[in-house]
Amino acid sequence: MVKGLYTAYTGMTNEQHRMDVMTNNLANVTTVGFKKEGTTSQSFQDILAYRIKDNSVNSHLAYRLGNNNPGVKIGEDYVDYKEGSFRITDNTYDLALSGDGFFAIEFTNKAGETSTKYTRAGQFTLNREGYLVTEEGDYVLDVRNNRIQIDTLLDSIIDENGNISQNGRVVAQIGVFDFDDYNYLDRYGETYFEPIAGAEAYLTNNAQIHSGYLEMSNVSSVQEMVNLIAITRQYESNQKVIQTLDGTLEQAVQLGKL
Repeated sequence: MVKGLYTAYTGMTNEQHRMDVMTNNLANVTTVGFKKEGTTSQSFQDILAYRIKDNSVNSHLAYRLGNNNPGVKIGEDYVDYKEGSFRITDNTYDLALSGDGFFAIEFTNKAGETSTKYTRAGQFTLNREGYLVTEEGDYVLDVRNNRIQIDTLLDSIIDENGNISQNGRVVAQIGVFDFDDYNYLDRYGETYFEPIAGAEAYLTNNAQIHSGYLEMSNVSSVQEMVNLIAITRQYESNQKVIQTLDGTLEQAVQLGKL
C-alpha cells in the first residue's frame, strides 16, 4: 500500500515535468526559429525488462536489479526539428531556411568568451560597421566561419544559396551548416543550439535561404493546449490515488488501535 503512494508520486513528478516542457513551448509559440520540445517516460516494467536482458552482467550470477521503484521514470527530453511556417516581412536581411541546416553565429557571452552557436532564427540586420548581426548583436558567419561585412550604403540582394550581391557583384556568402546526428546538439537559450562532443558541422547544400521571410516556431498552440489538459487530468488522477491510499492507511491505523 505504501509503495502505491510512491508510485503515484512518481506519476505526479513525471506529469509536472511534462507540464514544464509544454508551458515553455506555449511561451515560445511566437518566437522566431523556436523548435518545440517533448518528453519521454518509461514504466517500471520497461526498465525491468531492459535490466534483465542486460548482457553486460554475467547471466549466471545473481545481481540486484536496483532500487525498487515501481513507478514512472522520467526519460529524456527531445527537440522536434520539424520546419516551421514562414512569415513574410519583405525585409532583405530577414532570412528563413527551407530544408535541413542552421545559420552559424559567433556568440559572445557575458564573460566575453566567444563560441559558435547554430540557429534557425534569421532576424538579422546590419550594424553601423556593416556587419550582419542578430538582434542581440552576435555576428552571422559566412561559409568560411568569418564575419560578414558589407557596404551599408548599397542595396543588397540575397539569393537562395546565401550569396549577398551589391551592384551586381557577390560580396559575401552566408554559411548554412548541418550535422549528421542532431542528438549531439544541445539547446542553448531559446533558439540557439551548440554542438557537444562528437558533433561536427559541415557546409550543406540541402537548404535554401529565403530573403524577406522568417521561419516561425513549429509549436501548435492548439495541440499544446490539448496536451496540457491531458497532463492536468493525469496529474489529478495520481492525486486521487494518493488521497484514496491515505484514507485507507488512516482506517488501517484506526483498526490497529482496536
